Amino acid sequence: MPRTNFKELLDAGVHFGHLKRKWNPAMAPYIFMERNGIHIIDLEKTIIKLDEAASAMKHIAKSGKKILFVATKKQAKEIVAEKVNKVNMPYVTERWPGGMLQVTRQRAKLEKNLGSIIDLTRLPSALFIVDVCKEHIAVREAKRLGIPVFAMVDTNSDPTEIDFPIPANDDASKSISLIIEILCQSIEEGLNERKIEKDKEPQSRDRNVIRKELETKDIPESLIKAIVEEEEEEEEAEDEVVADEHVDIASPAEETESEA
Repeated sequence: MPRTNFKELLDAGVHFGHLKRKWNPAMAPYIFMERNGIHIIDLEKTIIKLDEAASAMKHIAKSGKKILFVATKKQAKEIVAEKVNKVNMPYVTERWPGGMLQVTRQRAKLEKNLGSIIDLTRLPSALFIVDVCKEHIAVREAKRLGIPVFAMVDTNSDPTEIDFPIPANDDASKSISLIIEILCQSIEEGLNERKIEKDKEPQSRDRNVIRKELETKDIPESLIKAIVEEEEEEEEAEDEVVADEHVDIASPAEETESEA
């Protein structure tokens, strides 16, 4: 089932692109029409691509890996900081310094510019970009390091450099907020499923420990003695029962001989 619908995207203005003269021909597959000199994004394509991106992000989160969100444009900063922080993912909302992905060990010095990047102890498993034209340096670094890139791609963008392009208006705050909210929900789902699986692990681990102890732990002499004595008593009781059965079988023959 799709994570959003045509009306919700329409109400958020996700369909509004840039002026026709600013378009990137590579976005042609995602453009529905032109109206008053403005390109209109095909929201049916947006729904499909958004679902693909959300499913992939959920899988990444479930595996315990990090997705770095990058949004330094004014209308996206607060939205990203608020929503992404709730799912405990790193984000950059100030200027992207060149070579940042190669110097994550210097994160303490860069905390102001890099938002929650201080919590990123290793390279992220993916990047999410709000505006690929503005964040072209981040996209280039990620591609060079083989890190998958998710991104909102407006009609002036080149989607061919993006692994998971989401055709959408990357200027309107409502559009940005809706896309980020849907993706963060998918991340939260992945994190919750991971927690459920992790909670089950101790029980399985405890069983394995107990089995190992049974295989290696010595049995106390007192316990061995008690088990032996109990089995001997049971054998004696069984012998008595068998003896009684033999007596019962022999009795009729003895009575016949005495009558003769």
